[in-house]
Amino acid sequence: MSEIIRKDVNDEWAHTGIIKAGDYLFTSYCVGNIGESIEKQIDGAFDVLEKRLAMFDLTVDSVVKIEALFRDIWDIPVMEKVIKKRFKNGKYPVRKSLQTEFAHKGGEKGLLFQLDAIVYDGENRG
Repeated sequence: MSEIIRKDVNDEWAHTGIIKAGDYLFTSYCVGNIGESIEKQIDGAFDVLEKRLAMFDLTVDSVVKIEALFRDIWDIPVMEKVIKKRFKNGKYPVRKSLQTEFAHKGGEKGLLFQLDAIVYDGENRG
């Protein structure tokens, strides 16, 4: 079995931002622009995802699955707008969207969106 590689490790939160295991990568807790509008938070989450993918020389073209967590599930159309902007030529990942309260100090005005992703790296970069 190949080595498991962890990057963007946060010891305070006991959290790893992105892990590579074999040909697959797993990201979680992609959030950004907390406290701003839902569209800015979704864009910020995708910015974090892209930054983490760049650690392995990958882009969103390698994303195969997205799990989107919303404070308000009715914001899905806003995410779809951002996805259409970020993923070109209809190369969209599969996705699942869930609503949650978020255990975040910002409460209702704080964290509105979080993104997790599964990524495929057929080139097996490390």
